[in-house]
Amino acid sequence: MSETRDITLEVGDKEFTFTLTPQDVTKYFNGMTQNNKVAPANNLLVNTVKQEQRATLKSLLVNPVTVMQMAGALMEEYGPDVEIIVKKPSSTLSA
Repeated sequence: MSETRDITLEVGDKEFTFTLTPQDVTKYFNGMTQNNKVAPANNLLVNTVKQEQRATLKSLLVNPVTVMQMAGALMEEYGPDVEIIVKKPSSTLSA
């Protein structure tokens, strides 16, 4: 995916518009570790929201659950609709 997408999230009575690029998403995924998930999600939100909405957004990001829910909503919307099927191996042995 090489597209830039504007995604608007409505949180309570406020709207926030984020501009996501493949580089933003890659940086987010690469920043996550077993012990570090909230900080990369927070950075993704703060760095991709419209500049004029940043201060209002930051006031909502004090709760780590909100951070993860918002980042999750962005990732779900950004990702393409791709059907993936896992094929089960055949139970018959070939000679």
